[in-house]
Amino acid sequence: MNVPTMAEMTAQGKQPDVLFWVGCAGSFDDRAKKITKAFVKILNKANVNFAVLGAEESCTGDPAKRAGNEFLFQMQAMANIEVLNAYDIKKIVTACPHGFNTIKNEYPELGGKYEVLHHTEFLKSLLDEGKITIEGGKYKGKRITFHDPCYLGRGNDVYEAPRLLIEKLEAELVEMKHCKTNGLCCGAGGAQMFKDAEKGNKEIYLERTEEALETKSSIIATGCPFCNTMITDGIKATNQEENVQVLDIAELIANAEDL
Repeated sequence: MNVPTMAEMTAQGKQPDVLFWVGCAGSFDDRAKKITKAFVKILNKANVNFAVLGAEESCTGDPAKRAGNEFLFQMQAMANIEVLNAYDIKKIVTACPHGFNTIKNEYPELGGKYEVLHHTEFLKSLLDEGKITIEGGKYKGKRITFHDPCYLGRGNDVYEAPRLLIEKLEAELVEMKHCKTNGLCCGAGGAQMFKDAEKGNKEIYLERTEEALETKSSIIATGCPFCNTMITDGIKATNQEENVQVLDIAELIANAEDL
């Protein structure tokens, strides 16, 4: 796959139009790597001039900050900002709402000011510019429900881009009981991903998965690697693996186009 790094581009005296921030999950988690690859396939198909930081990319600091370690967050953020500013990065796209929210809203006060887009917003812009087309394909007529990631939806008011992309697939978009501004967390945000659940009657991810299953959709679409993990766990826990798929928006588009 064609994935240039910033170091390679700079050595050639080139500058990308956009930096793809892969994120920790997209780099290291085997399931999330598939989302990364799907998004890169779309970028290449659309002839987007992009690059990644590669080994120079570090954690945004989101989990440290949510867990209450502001000192560690600032250390991680400052290291990233130094790298980004040294490369004169102006525009960043990421498939992780956690990285998206942190770089967009929390890096500016530390000296990191960039135009930051979630990959669903970027994909919509490629669609609007005619660089990709996603009419129909293998998801035509399929029932799909979309789970709003907290940091994408309620955190940053991005609701329409992912839904528009699903509708462009000519799929039947079915909303869950809790959606958009009334969305329900998958249970992983706020660094909850990395700790055991607190005592209670039911895990959040199960509650959310059951809501998704109530829509009778064959696909639960997500826009976040954390959400993908939690809802996939929910599908396994409810023994629905043979009936329901959990796919990122980028995967839906790449699959529909057979990229």
